[in-house]
Amino acid sequence: MAATIRRRLQRGAASTAVAALVLAALTASQAPAATEAAAARKQKPAPPADTPIDGGSTYFTDRPPLHRTAPPREAHGTGQGTALGTGPAEAGLPATVLAAYKKAASAVDASDPGCRLPWQLLAGIGKVESGQARGGAVDAEGTTLQPILGPQLNGHGFARITDTDGGRYDGDLTHDRAVGPMQFIPSTWSNGGFDGTGWGADGNGDGKKDPHNVFDAALAAGRYLCAGDRDLSVQDDLDRAILGYNHSEDYLRTVLSWYTFYRHGTHEVPDGRGVLPVHRGGAGKSGGDSTGRTGSGAHHDHGSGTPGRKPGKGGSGTGKPGKGQHNHPGRPGGSGTGDTPGGTGTPKPKPTPETPTGPARLTALERVGDKDLSATAGTEFAASPRVRAKDAAGKAVAGAPVRFALSTSAGARFPGDATTVTVTTDKDGLATAPTLRAGDKAGAFTIRATAVGRTAPAVAFGATVKAKPAPKADKLARTSDKELTATAGQAFAEDAVEVEATYQGKIAAGAAVTATMVTDDPKKPVENGKGPYFKDPEATGDDKDKPVRTLTGLTTDANGLLKLPKIYTDMHAGTFLLRLTTADGAVLTVRLKVAAPAGS
Repeated sequence: MAATIRRRLQRGAASTAVAALVLAALTASQAPAATEAAAARKQKPAPPADTPIDGGSTYFTDRPPLHRTAPPREAHGTGQGTALGTGPAEAGLPATVLAAYKKAASAVDASDPGCRLPWQLLAGIGKVESGQARGGAVDAEGTTLQPILGPQLNGHGFARITDTDGGRYDGDLTHDRAVGPMQFIPSTWSNGGFDGTGWGADGNGDGKKDPHNVFDAALAAGRYLCAGDRDLSVQDDLDRAILGYNHSEDYLRTVLSWYTFYRHGTHEVPDGRGVLPVHRGGAGKSGGDSTGRTGSGAHHDHGSGTPGRKPGKGGSGTGKPGKGQHNHPGRPGGSGTGDTPGGTGTPKPKPTPETPTGPARLTALERVGDKDLSATAGTEFAASPRVRAKDAAGKAVAGAPVRFALSTSAGARFPGDATTVTVTTDKDGLATAPTLRAGDKAGAFTIRATAVGRTAPAVAFGATVKAKPAPKADKLARTSDKELTATAGQAFAEDAVEVEATYQGKIAAGAAVTATMVTDDPKKPVENGKGPYFKDPEATGDDKDKPVRTLTGLTTDANGLLKLPKIYTDMHAGTFLLRLTTADGAVLTVRLKVAAPAGS
């Protein structure tokens, strides 16, 4: 461990204090053999870090207070240094968010105990990425009340990542955005994992992997941090794991500062009562400085900063806060937060009022288009559900998140097999759902559009799926002119009868055909009670060998071909007729010759 300390000291004075605090906290609880065990585990490489988990988005640069005015009181039964209702305001973690971090750390510890993932590390990342899900603005299941979206990754000050999820997670059909409390980019959540299947996880056991759910996102983040056989009690592994989230030394120092702060004690606060950070700095390639604030009801958008500024001007790369962003450790959220002189008083964060413009003004959703939607089974709907967001004065509201949802039983799906999708209204206040594909079954269902985080009435769209028209066939012909013969009591050759169906000279795929063994009455052939027959493939017991002389539900394949099931014979000899018909008038008669057994 001494060697590890020396390596960290060489990185520079800017991170020495933080690194030493974290390392001391880690080594205090580790056995002497921990480093040897870690070295033995470092056989696999860490995941590639070409694209950071959050896509190089901006992040909150607020630092924890330098002094603690009141040490947290250990609450009976809470454990892990968590107290209830005491300590600095910045040490208060929203109840559901805190539960998600602890649950994720426990799950990772059970599957990968050698990683030694502390839940406080997840809390540090969650603080920097989303301000603990906007101060705990989540529902009872842990899903954010409003989407938490990063800037559009369009290459202007950020990485360029074109849309990979059809807007399923971020509502953006052109580029990706980091989403959710832990700010995963959609491509990383769905298919960017070390094993090629994506980091998405189901942390609350509801059968879904939702990056907007803090339980799911925390578990996914924990697994990522531990990937590559990392041991997070080793400083180099810890640094690499954090930098994999965002390639910035300032980001690393900011996360480590909160991680260390939380390890010295936290307490639980009600959901929605967490301290809201206000300062954002550029991250990754941007170096941008975003001065927008996230209020309790404001839409979270990292992308309001000015891209292209040099590192150090916007809190990125060097750890130096931008001009006007005095992120002194003793002054949470910058200046003007209510600290007493000298940093000894109880911090009183100044609440950020809800902005009077943008999505906060939305009071109503208006349906665009009068007709209900319809499509044929298995095809795409020609039109998509569309609504316009309006304020109390009837004016369009831009930038408002709107969620389109349909029941899972509907069979229809949005891109990515999704049943819900969130779309942000454009400059005209319009939100249009992605292309909807009908299921294979006919029926009716409803699509509901709701304003995310607002109380505006939902808008319902009726949708109908029509059955596919039956493919037509006006001609049937055998594919072989070979004579069909068999001996009484035996079967004809396997797949002896193959026919081709066409309609107006073209291949008729999926055409329905009926096969019947008929008498030779030329005026009115009826089903023959003797001679060749089929067997019911679904029959069981004594019925499985029972003769069946009419088969329905036969269909041609994609090439218009149909091979009839095996044909058996009884003890009657002679020439028999097999009649094949379609609903469109095609008729084909096939002769079956049955010879008497030898010596009869």
